[in-house]
Amino acid sequence: MTITLLLRRISKPAPVIQTVSSNWQTICRKHPLYHGWQVVRSSSNLPVRPRTFPTEGWPLLPTDVKFEEERLVGYRAEDFYPVKLGETFRSRYQVVAKLGFGTASTVWLCRDLHKDVLLTLKVCSIGTDESQEVAISQHLKFIDAEHPGKSHLRIALENFQIQGPHGFHQCLVFPALGVTLTNLRDLFDEKALEKTLLQKFLLVIVTALDLMHQAGVVHTAEDLSPNNILIGADENTIAKVEQAELDSPSPRKVLADRTIHLSYAMPTSYDPPVITDFGAARLGEPGQKYSGDVMPGVFRAPEVIAGIQWDSQIDIWSVGVMIWNLLEDGNLFDPIKDGHLDDEMHFAQMVSLMGPPPKQFLERCSQGRSFWDSEGNWIAATPIPHQTLESREVRLDGQDKVLLLNLMRKILKWLPEERPTAQDLFEDGFILQFMSEDVK
Repeated sequence: MTITLLLRRISKPAPVIQTVSSNWQTICRKHPLYHGWQVVRSSSNLPVRPRTFPTEGWPLLPTDVKFEEERLVGYRAEDFYPVKLGETFRSRYQVVAKLGFGTASTVWLCRDLHKDVLLTLKVCSIGTDESQEVAISQHLKFIDAEHPGKSHLRIALENFQIQGPHGFHQCLVFPALGVTLTNLRDLFDEKALEKTLLQKFLLVIVTALDLMHQAGVVHTAEDLSPNNILIGADENTIAKVEQAELDSPSPRKVLADRTIHLSYAMPTSYDPPVITDFGAARLGEPGQKYSGDVMPGVFRAPEVIAGIQWDSQIDIWSVGVMIWNLLEDGNLFDPIKDGHLDDEMHFAQMVSLMGPPPKQFLERCSQGRSFWDSEGNWIAATPIPHQTLESREVRLDGQDKVLLLNLMRKILKWLPEERPTAQDLFEDGFILQFMSEDVK
């Protein structure tokens, strides 16, 4: 069967300072990576006229009610730059709508007046350091342009500083994308993605991970979770947000020193996903080992909980936990005790689904004596839950269920070196199942 990759480079090839495995073309021919998908971008380089926004007609919110970023714990208004709709940065990026906020930034949809495309502008609070995101972006920008995973890693297009009333703010410009995988999942019945859609998304995600790992990048971040993977969206879809702000101005709260706008939700789309948020990623040699506590939350790999050195295989663990999160009812692990993550409970749940750890894991784990004896028998106070992967899986039947559980067992390994690599997952029966179903 002839396989065509619908990938198009939208700019001149960057100078290659690092290449990935030479057998990529062979691997590509075996997979219809973007069957039925195509991302379109404008190629115009002509300057465009800035948009003119309404000067009245918006719902006005009371000034004594906390709104948007004001509701964040520890919020200080002077830390945030007072962005205005219609404001233009660097004589190029005109703000056209608010997309969201976080503890250290606000995020805006902007129009590139040089190229007439919509982009995302992240305006950081004073003191926020985005140097790692910038460094990873620069590194990924100049790696192998032929690898199809490259267009599914969100790379900062530009970064610059602006001066606000109380100090300097770092700004990053990114391609505009759609909703998070979490947002998309929650639109489906039972808050679970349709199986075939998940399989197509997974093939793209592991392809992007393959490029990352060969380039020496480990995501880690908050975790490689559905919240850090965004769905692609074409220009026409994203432009609906800009037009909505022009036609019906968003609610806002007008204060003496700033205006706080209501954030827009991005329109739903089903284009290929993109891995984002490299602010906590690690950059080194492929296969390099690291130390330290990363992956907070229910996505933590066993070696991270145990304080063992870790590598890029923690991203593969995250993929396994994410698959369950997107397809099944709830998280695979839920180690919450008295409102806090509990390592003992986390390990107990792992034992119930994976069996006891091998001796190699215990030998590496200095904390293991609190949980297991020398033979790997559980000795901690928390009981092992009575559950298995089979009993937990409730949405699939027959061969679908067999293939999913086979994939989960490949990934859920105590020893990171026993997990598949991202490239290994190109051959997985569950991920590739949609190919045979499409043929039928």
